[in-house]
Amino acid sequence: MEKLFSIVVFVFTILYSPDSFAKDLRIISLAPATTEILFALGLDKEIVGVSEFCNYPKEAVAKEKIGTFSQPNIEKILSLKPDLIFGTGLEQAPAIAKLKQLNLNIFVSDPENIDELFRSIREIGRLTKKEKESTSLIGNMRKRIEKINLQASCVAEEKKQKVFVEIWHSPLTTVGSGSFINELIALCGGVNITSDIKSAYSSVAQEVVLKRNPDCIILAYMGNLSPVESVISRPGWENIAAVKNKRVYNDIDPDVLLRPGPRIVEAMEELNKKLYPDG
Repeated sequence: MEKLFSIVVFVFTILYSPDSFAKDLRIISLAPATTEILFALGLDKEIVGVSEFCNYPKEAVAKEKIGTFSQPNIEKILSLKPDLIFGTGLEQAPAIAKLKQLNLNIFVSDPENIDELFRSIREIGRLTKKEKESTSLIGNMRKRIEKINLQASCVAEEKKQKVFVEIWHSPLTTVGSGSFINELIALCGGVNITSDIKSAYSSVAQEVVLKRNPDCIILAYMGNLSPVESVISRPGWENIAAVKNKRVYNDIDPDVLLRPGPRIVEAMEELNKKLYPDG
């Protein structure tokens, strides 16, 4: 009996000693989109550092800054002793390669479409022990997307609105079939006039826009004080249907539209209102 008691005490000590409990997870996010995913999964307390461009939700602004999007501060990252680092592709690739050389745990989320975004959310949930939350988040997003897509399916092919998304004005930059924005437009029942461009983002000649005559123009940048006025004053653009009918918009938050994160459903809902304001 005494021997059994000793064994029980030993097991209890091992299982319930302070050292046996898992320490709090320490997470760093290098990209605004991954930051938004992490917060959506309820990981506020676990996040110890974010990039200077991580501005949503408001709690992200108060987090320790680890540098810019394209130039994260490696020393700062190391000083925060992260268990997990989340980043994306594009110009972050060199920094991520350096961090991997330091044997840090890094997950790269660089989705090109909605299905890949869902896979990223699911994997982030698995890595952070938030599987239930990630499943719930994806389910909620799917419902909202399906509702919009159902409305879009009722639009006749000949009545689908042609859309031009302007990312920047000099050079004139837009989105191609490699961008998830192209998919958002299609799901909303629209037609991206530059969907024949294979890359995600590309410059395009003004003549292309004039010839393809979009019904709706979405401006996804904040570079000019009066971007709408700048567009409608371009030579020849007064003949574009979107300009004639005053359907040049600059009121969709570029952060919502351009970040592959949970708020893309908000972008879709806003796009849907612009394309089919009468429902």
